[in-house]
Amino acid sequence: MSASPLERTARPRRSRTRSRNVNGRPALAVSTLRPHQYDLRPACASLVCPDCKTWVPITGIQAKRQKLVPHDTGRAGKDAAVRCQGSNRLVSVDVAFEVWQKRLEDGGAETAARRRTTVRRKPKVAVTPAVARMVVQDLDTKGALRLYRAHAEQCGVCQESGHAHCPEGSPLARLYLYKLRNAPVAAAARKEEEEPGDGRTPGLLRKKQWASTESAVREADTRRAQLPGGDAPLGAPPVPLKTLHPKRPAR
Repeated sequence: MSASPLERTARPRRSRTRSRNVNGRPALAVSTLRPHQYDLRPACASLVCPDCKTWVPITGIQAKRQKLVPHDTGRAGKDAAVRCQGSNRLVSVDVAFEVWQKRLEDGGAETAARRRTTVRRKPKVAVTPAVARMVVQDLDTKGALRLYRAHAEQCGVCQESGHAHCPEGSPLARLYLYKLRNAPVAAAARKEEEEPGDGRTPGLLRKKQWASTESAVREADTRRAQLPGGDAPLGAPPVPLKTLHPKRPAR
């Protein structure tokens, strides 16, 4: 039905109509809809129209024949007055009110008990460092040179060029040069560890701390070993061997 020139916006949908017009399409069965898509309460009987996807009142819910009221596709007073093809369509209420209410309550309880799924990120695998970087702390200048020569004997690129050009040989060459430049510093550090210094080295600091408390610890161990009760501390009361609170006889 085309919109009249005086009525250019959608009309409000009435809950009851006296129109005898009946849509020629087959009756819409309520059982084909989901429980949340229709309402069977007599005060506000309605359902979601399959054509325009909006809530439409059902007229004659307690009568012998029910049908959808005439309605437009848009919102009343805002959208264009376009009549929906599902107007005056017969409705077959083949679901009992008690069954619909129970399904709706069960669905609401199940939805309320849901919890969002915790997203567990896949752990990131650390990239394995190169061999030259793994043994940097344990190698000295001679060790770095031996590692570079062993690679150069097996690498044709390094043999032809005379110096490292391949991705594996370049780090080894830089490692050797780094160890060569820092050799005096490493030698001075080792000499400082062997000789007594000012206590800034962690190893020497721990040795000095232990030397200051070694005599007291040994004396405490000696006194503890001489006690008859084992590891009981000095000045502590003896351990009672008898029951302090004997059980009362049953009445």
